[in-house]
Amino acid sequence: MKGGKSKSEMKSAKLNVKSKAGKKSGKAAKDPNKPKRPASAFFVFMEDFREQYKKEHPKNKSVAAVGKAGGDKWKSLSETEKAPYVAKAEKRKAEYEKNMKAYNKRQAEGPKDEDVESEKSVSEVNDDEDDEEGSEDEDDDE
Repeated sequence: MKGGKSKSEMKSAKLNVKSKAGKKSGKAAKDPNKPKRPASAFFVFMEDFREQYKKEHPKNKSVAAVGKAGGDKWKSLSETEKAPYVAKAEKRKAEYEKNMKAYNKRQAEGPKDEDVESEKSVSEVNDDEDDEEGSEDEDDDE
C-alpha cells in the first residue's frame, strides 16, 4: 500500500468516529413539566386544513404534499381570512404565558424540594457504604 492506512487503522478510525457521534452534547435535559410553546397562526390553520385535505384526498399519504398545499393556501388567504387563526394563536399564546409564569414560580420554589431529595440520597449513600464495609469483611474470610 502506498502511504495509505492499513485496514486495522481504518477500522479503529471508524470506531472512533462512531463513539464520538454517540456522545450527547452539553445540553441540559428537557423538563417534561415545562409547558409546550403555543402554535403560530399558520399551525393553527394547518390543524384545520389537514382534516379538510384528508377528506378531499383520502388516498394521499404524503406529508409533504399536505404541507405544500397548506402553505400555498395560507399564502393565498387575505388578512381577514387569517384573522380567526391569528385570534386562536393569540389566545393560546396568552394561556402559554400564564402557564409559564406558574411554571417559573414553581421552579423558583423548587430548590426547597431538591434539598429534601439530596438528604434522601445522602442517607442512601450512607447505606451503600455500610453494605460495602460488610462486603470487605467477607473478603477477609477467604
